[in-house]
Amino acid sequence: MFGFLISVIAATAVAFFGYSAARNFVRARLRYVDAVNNPITPVIAGVGAAALGAVVVPLLPFVGLGTAIAFGASVGLGVASGAREIRRALPPGT
Repeated sequence: MFGFLISVIAATAVAFFGYSAARNFVRARLRYVDAVNNPITPVIAGVGAAALGAVVVPLLPFVGLGTAIAFGASVGLGVASGAREIRRALPPGT
């Protein structure tokens, strides 16, 4: 029971960190990059983050493949959210 609670807390923390870091990175650093507006960009970022997480997961106790998948999904959603904010900040007709 205690191990399950630790794994749920770890997965939630990693997902929150992945979402917020990806969103802030896209808003701050990729504001002027046109490729971030491509609809496939969040998918590529999410799959890459999940693959990176899948490599790190065997080294950590209490986490599994679900944590890596949650991290990848949160990064993809963060990239999509950051790109949406960039598009909303642009003046109309651009």
